[in-house]
Amino acid sequence: MSLIDWIVMCGFLGFVVIYGTWKTRKTSSIDSYIRAGRKTAWFTITLSIMATQASAITFLSTPGQAYVDGMRFVQFYLGLPVAMIILSITAVPIYNKLNVYTAYEYLEKRFDLKNRMLGSALFLSQRGLAAGFTIYAPSLILSVILGWEINSTIILMGVLVIIYTTVGGTEAVNKTHLIQMIIITVGMFAAFAMIYILLPEKVSFIDAAYIAGKMGKLNAIDFSFDLNNRYTFWSGMIGGTFLMLSYFGTDQSQVQRYLAGSSVAQSRIALLVNGLVKVPMQFIILFIGAMVFVFYQFVTPPLFFNPVQEDIVKHSVYSEQYSELQNNYEKIQTEKRENVVSLLNSIDVNDEKKIEENKNQLTEKNKEAEHTRNEAKDLIKKANPDADTDDTNYIFISFIVNFMPVGLIGLVLAAILSASMSSTSAELNALASTTVIDFYKRLIKKEADDRHYVFISKISTVLWGMYAISFALLAQQLGSLVEAVNILGSLVYGTILGIFLTAFYLKRVGGTPTFIAALIAEVVVLYCYFFTTIPFLWFNMIGCMLIILLALLLNLFLKPEYFAGE
Repeated sequence: MSLIDWIVMCGFLGFVVIYGTWKTRKTSSIDSYIRAGRKTAWFTITLSIMATQASAITFLSTPGQAYVDGMRFVQFYLGLPVAMIILSITAVPIYNKLNVYTAYEYLEKRFDLKNRMLGSALFLSQRGLAAGFTIYAPSLILSVILGWEINSTIILMGVLVIIYTTVGGTEAVNKTHLIQMIIITVGMFAAFAMIYILLPEKVSFIDAAYIAGKMGKLNAIDFSFDLNNRYTFWSGMIGGTFLMLSYFGTDQSQVQRYLAGSSVAQSRIALLVNGLVKVPMQFIILFIGAMVFVFYQFVTPPLFFNPVQEDIVKHSVYSEQYSELQNNYEKIQTEKRENVVSLLNSIDVNDEKKIEENKNQLTEKNKEAEHTRNEAKDLIKKANPDADTDDTNYIFISFIVNFMPVGLIGLVLAAILSASMSSTSAELNALASTTVIDFYKRLIKKEADDRHYVFISKISTVLWGMYAISFALLAQQLGSLVEAVNILGSLVYGTILGIFLTAFYLKRVGGTPTFIAALIAEVVVLYCYFFTTIPFLWFNMIGCMLIILLALLLNLFLKPEYFAGE
């Protein structure tokens, strides 16, 4: 990477850290630290919500996901607009009316302390691990471009985020999110433009889309109802809606963003705009991955995208075997290029027979190439038994580093690293808020001044940051990060959502039936994960519906605890 790229990348990141720390250094009240004084405008909330969700995993792993598996992952987000409408009608006015600092305070007001503790504990267990993922993702980048051992880059990224999040709390998170989203947007559009520019001169945008479509990379919507298929229209609309309801309605890392709104209307607008923008945004990011795939039909891609592991095998006793595989792989890629050119010519003259023939030949060549890659992965594993042979997360970063021009490399890397910092900072901020409000202030020290609680919040931020860094150090064997983080969320989100929906709508159901139902539902979800092949998106619906049904049933036998507060 050139000196200019280093200056661009470090300049942007340094500015974010310094700006966030300086502008919020005088934050002293617990209300300002957790809810930014409830004076935030809708556009700031919208950007903060999007930045919280759009971590480096989104911009690093998602294009790789499309490269490998096509664009069907976009169906994961189809339920988002529906969820935003429901939450705007229900959750936002309830939270605003009760003037809560965390979503889980509502559970005690509606039910009892044990439900509040359960909701908080489920959130902390999941989000603490997820924060580790968001630190791990950008560490991949730094390890590739610096050639550093990845554990060192994990610690570096974690410490940078901890600094400004600890100093300024929610206000620091909101202020830095605005800048970070600008950097992210410019960076990703720059990457998309460069892919198109780097395609062969005679290959138009339409041609590139044709190639991606014929090779199965534009498979955005699948209407088949197949429980063994992880991403379909139905899993996205049903399971995805339940997941998004839970994530945006009960996950403190998101709820805290719109708790800072200056009014119910401002928070509602922020959620609705997010619902309108997020799906197209995710589509574009996946489409970038599909276009990277098209680009590599004209340029030979690496046999293995992780240069660190590839360097190890090249300097091992398996070096000669790996070189043979690489030569064979390059030969296959050359033959594929001829088929791709022939496919485009067939499309130009609308020769359906020739189109199908070239398509079948490309399918066979892809199988040969994948077989060769699998052989290479076996050698990598022999050379280094601890190696992670899933290189999905390295595909996009490999393209950036090897093919983007000077200056733009630094900009795109700054965008991806900014995304990580924005998401991690919001997560650490929410983890600290929940720890202090739901546990420390509720159970340990109920009466203290703001100065004390802000201090404890800062300590909690540092401790959760250290916890996330520790998990990130162990996250190397989890495959595609964008899938792993969503699988992790689906293990608890259905349960949390079930508790909240019961609280919102089933006014005659008491706390004890809900609590017991939640414990049973969580056990069932974990059973489904470990012992069945049910796709993870359905866990959200299973956990949620189980709680509602079991709570209604148990309430017939256990004394109801009526809620008279609303």
